[in-house]
Formats: sequence, structure tokens, C-alpha cells
Amino acid sequence: MSSVKTLFEPKTVLLIGSSKIKEKVGLASPRLFKDVTYNMKRFFKGRTYVLDLEGKIGASSLNELTETPELAVVMLPPGKSLVYIEKCAAFGVKTFVIITGGYRDEQRQQLLRVKEDYGVRVLGPNTVMGVINTANGLNTTFEKGVLPRRGNIAFISQSGGVGACLLDLACFYGLGVSKMAFMGDKIDLDDVDLIQYLREDEETRVICLYMEGVKNGRQFIKEARKTVEKKPILVLKGGITQESAHRAKSHTGSITGSDEVFDAAFKKAGIIRVEDVEELLNAALALSKQPPMLGDNVAIVSNVGGPAILAADAVERSKLKMAKLSEETKSRIERLYPGVDATNPIDLIADARSDRFGKVLDFVLADENVDGVLVINMLKSCFFEPEDAKVIPKVAAKYPNKPVVDVPAGGEDFELVYKVIGDSPIPLYNLPEKGVKALKALRLYGKILGKRQGG
Repeated sequence: MSSVKTLFEPKTVLLIGSSKIKEKVGLASPRLFKDVTYNMKRFFKGRTYVLDLEGKIGASSLNELTETPELAVVMLPPGKSLVYIEKCAAFGVKTFVIITGGYRDEQRQQLLRVKEDYGVRVLGPNTVMGVINTANGLNTTFEKGVLPRRGNIAFISQSGGVGACLLDLACFYGLGVSKMAFMGDKIDLDDVDLIQYLREDEETRVICLYMEGVKNGRQFIKEARKTVEKKPILVLKGGITQESAHRAKSHTGSITGSDEVFDAAFKKAGIIRVEDVEELLNAALALSKQPPMLGDNVAIVSNVGGPAILAADAVERSKLKMAKLSEETKSRIERLYPGVDATNPIDLIADARSDRFGKVLDFVLADENVDGVLVINMLKSCFFEPEDAKVIPKVAAKYPNKPVVDVPAGGEDFELVYKVIGDSPIPLYNLPEKGVKALKALRLYGKILGKRQGG
């Protein structure tokens, strides 16, 4: 695992590129080289060396370096990349990130020979953006000046394009990221290696994976099963139709296989499967902030009727259950607030402020019949103010084994509430259905842990 640790935690990194070479079709270009260099020098807390074939930026040969770098990032066309990868391997570099693609079969074989001869490890080729570690500022992407917030969600993507989308959305929504890895063609380092590393990574609480195919299915299942005992794995699978599977094979050389086989494998491994990028991010957010849900029973506390009904419909569609509140809970709520019907979903009425939300949420979470709560707090057409939302994480903290998600439904309302409690342990969603799907992910992980523990 030391080689994978070097991939994310190097003390020294060498960037290899050209300030002159530009492929007619391909990533190798002065722009790529310049932007990756900018990001590494701006963000990386270790030492960055630059080797420019033209000698305009940094060194022009390995002999000019004062030490042997632990990690090399290669941004040249395949032919020149192979020359410098072998030189670096002989020089003592142990791990490589190959940004560029376009390798022919014989060039792939040459790369594998270098790997075997020198015992080096390779991420790629065709990673497009390589790796990110927000803890030490490692950032081999060419998204100039872009680094997501430090957090506990790890992303592994076989596709540079899907990975770029995840990076963009993580930055846009302010998601906390621990690590990102763009695997490309997976000629060497793959999902199994990265999952093994992330399982022990203290910075990571949730692992998100976009995959098109897998090399060693049995090993993947074995490592995933070990990992989900410590932290959840979410998978978005590409190439599930015949047409997309064919494209995936030409895209990253993936043998995708039957979707039914993958689905069964994911279930066997305890992996939570999602259907799209948005669901992946929403589920990751919930799992990174809240405990697993240990039962099916959901309570809804809302200051509006219609969205609460939509949420209740979504609960039933998700094969969760609407919690049946105890008579004691209902009596406590209705005695304190005579105008409120304490039937789940509970409508607190449009004039509810923090005091009413806080007391009712407290009563509901204390109910043994409730396993998780979805809160809806709209601002428009209601008296609720953004600052009132502070009561939600305050009350939820009293019940650390029951997940709570919040839905300030809409666009502007969501932004206003997010500014107040976006950094709290409460995940926020802009639609009731998204909040329910988040609870569903928490419930699925609860079931996975229950099976592992013999529950």
C-alpha cells in the first residue's frame, strides 16, 4: 500500500511536460503543463519539481534535480511519456500519474514492462486529471485555481469527464472532499487498490465510485465487503446498456459485463448503488454527516402541507414507512400547540418559528417509533426566518443515533438557510424527494451494517 500512499501523500512531486509540444488531437499541450504546474505550486504543501523538455520552466533533465521525487506526473504524448517514465523509474521514482492518453497496444505493453522491471505503480494512462488530496493540497488537475473544500467524501472516477463533473459540483455546492482520483484506463492501479487505501484513510468517511468496468470482480467484492464495515461505498455504474457498454470499451478499455451481474455483485459486497450523479452527491452528503438509519420509520415535520404530502408519497415509493407516532408524543404536541394536528406528516402551520420547530422536533426524535426525521422549513409564504434553522442541528445533536435531514424547499430559500446551517451536521436538500432519497441511503447502510453484525 506504500505506493498508493505515495499517490496521495507524496512529499515530493515531479511534473513532466513540455512548454512547446502540442498534439493535434490530445491533451499534451503547453496549456495543460502550465495549468497543472500553477495548481501544484499554489496548493501543494510539499516540494514541486518541474521538468520541461524545452528547459523553459524548471529543469530540463533529471540530473538537475537535488533529490528523487516520490511521485511523477507525466503530461507528454505516449512515445515521449514512455521514454521519461523509464528514465524516472531508473532514477528511483516509484509512482506515476499519466494524464495523457492515446496509447496503442504495443505502448501499453511497453508501459507494463517498465512497471514490472522497476516495480513502479501507475495510475492511468488517460487519467485526464490525476489526483487531488485536499489535506496536503495535492492537485494535478488543469482546472486552474480550483480545489474543493476539505472534507470527508472521497471520489474515484474511471472517467475524467464524470470526475470533472463531480469536481465542479463539489465546488459549486461546497461539499467537503477528502480525496479524488481519476483512474482512466486502469492499466495498473484500479478500484481495488484505491478502496484498500481509502478504507484506512482517516480523512475519508464515505467513498463514491464511478465505474464502467472492473478487472478482478472477486477481489473487488472482497475488498468492498471489508470496507463497508468501516465506511459506506456508493457506486454509479456506467455502460449498463448495449450501446453505452460498447462506447465504454472504446473509452477506457472497459469490459463492462452484464448489468445484472454487477447489480448482484454490488449487493453481495454491501455497496449502495445510485442511478445518477445528483443522487450520488446527495447520498454522499447524508452519509458523510448523519448516522445510518436503523429502522424504516420516517417522521416528517413541516411548516407547509403540500410539500409534506409529497414527501410522504416519496417515503412510500422508497419502501420506507411513515412512522406511527405514539399517543404520548401526539398528546404532548397537541397540548402545547392546540392548532397543530400531530398526525405524521406533522404540519406546524405557516407561522411556525424556531421555538415550535425545536420543541416538536424534540418530541418526535424522542419517540421510539421514529427512526429518522425529514424537516421541511420553507421561508416563502411562511413566517420562518433563516436564523430559525439553527434550532435543527441543536435539537438533532441530542439524538446522535437518529438521522435528520432538512429541506428548505426551493432555490432562494435553500440558499438562505444554507448560509446559516450549511456547515452544520445537518444535510440540506432543495426538494422533499431528494431528502427522502437521502434517508433511503442512510437506511440502506443501516441494513448493510445490521447484516454484517448479524442483525
